[in-house]
Amino acid sequence: MLIETESTPNPATLKFLPGRAVMDAGTRDFASPEEAEASPLATALFTLGDVTGVFFGRDFISVTIAPGAEWGDVKPDVLGIVMDHFLGQVPLFHPASAGFSVPAEDEGGFADDPADADIIDQIKELIETRVRPAVANDGGDIIYRGFEKGNVYLKMQGACAGCPSSTATLKNGIESLLKHYVPEVTAVHAV
Repeated sequence: MLIETESTPNPATLKFLPGRAVMDAGTRDFASPEEAEASPLATALFTLGDVTGVFFGRDFISVTIAPGAEWGDVKPDVLGIVMDHFLGQVPLFHPASAGFSVPAEDEGGFADDPADADIIDQIKELIETRVRPAVANDGGDIIYRGFEKGNVYLKMQGACAGCPSSTATLKNGIESLLKHYVPEVTAVHAV
């Protein structure tokens, strides 16, 4: 089994591509060993000590290491754990514990005003078709959390969370795109 790796804009995060589906649907972000208990793979990665984040995408796993840790020291161990997981055909999640990150419609985080439904639909469509695929290429995900008085609220996950260039991506990329297609949008914020 060959596992490819790709760098991401976040120097603390590498993207691991096992050459097969990781998640059939949705994404899952683990920010602590306690959250990782839902997944044998995420739990194993956190046992390395230097791992501070694990993110599962459709066909990749993003792993974030602590400040001061070096990928040269950690990468062989991560590759070994990922390879053992997929070769052993271990389930990605313990039964009944998946807790996927793809939000339900009512899980936006803000009480969206029903009068803004058309605007919100446009925003969600742009995020789904233009933003999320591009961000997934960099090992992360962006989830819609709400729209209020011209402000769009998004949650950044995986390589995007804590990335030095995430503010530029949010303001120069996503905000510009949304403002262009949805004039009611005045600003975009990370939550």
